[in-house]
Amino acid sequence: MKRQPIAHSPSFSPLYRQIKGLMLQALEKQEWRPGEMIPSEAELASRFQVSQGTVRKAIDEMAAENLLVRKQGKGTFVASHSDPRAFFRFLRLVPLSGSVEPAHSRPLECWRAKARPEAAHVLGIQPGDPVIIVRRLLEFSGKPVVLDEIYLPGEIFAGLTFDVLKESRVSLYTLFEEKFGVRMIRAEERIRAVAADRTTAELLGVREGSPLLSVERTSFTYGDRPVEWRRGLYSTESHCYFNELT
Repeated sequence: MKRQPIAHSPSFSPLYRQIKGLMLQALEKQEWRPGEMIPSEAELASRFQVSQGTVRKAIDEMAAENLLVRKQGKGTFVASHSDPRAFFRFLRLVPLSGSVEPAHSRPLECWRAKARPEAAHVLGIQPGDPVIIVRRLLEFSGKPVVLDEIYLPGEIFAGLTFDVLKESRVSLYTLFEEKFGVRMIRAEERIRAVAADRTTAELLGVREGSPLLSVERTSFTYGDRPVEWRRGLYSTESHCYFNELT
């Protein structure tokens, strides 16, 4: 394999951070796909012409950022949304009872449209560019708890249809990863309190005017590229939004 030279920058960047940047480029190009094992530290050190310690430090940081997963005695793997441990990283809703409940995504609608200015701005595309809009309910123990409206860049998610969503047996992010090669690696959320309107109340099975959490999320893939804008309404009758601060 052709060796890759270390990039030089006018501003100082530690060597391990430069290696991390090159590894991120490999992930973005899908050289190593989600769930696959990456080359050993020795192989990467030879490829990038640096010490194994430098590679190890880059991998340690990427593991801390949930980009890679170390498996004792097996090696280092690209993190995947199909890993059960990753599920609650992007879903902070937990039952008040404290029990763990499996979530079921029930699609309501999926259609193609032209991006309006707000969606275009968030997704980093031009107004009028194609977007895919998804409305779905997230159910716990058969009860609807979240109503989501999701905007996705049409060029990236071409081929996403209502039938694809309905037939899927995996989480939405796992579907995006496996079918469209898009992995969500981080998200920004804005949360506020709202009252349920009539339509939302009917879908979530609550009374009109009931308090809901409005959660607006922008999700990013490699290269800090926004690839999802989501507006969710959360019922808090039997669930709460949980976030651990460390």
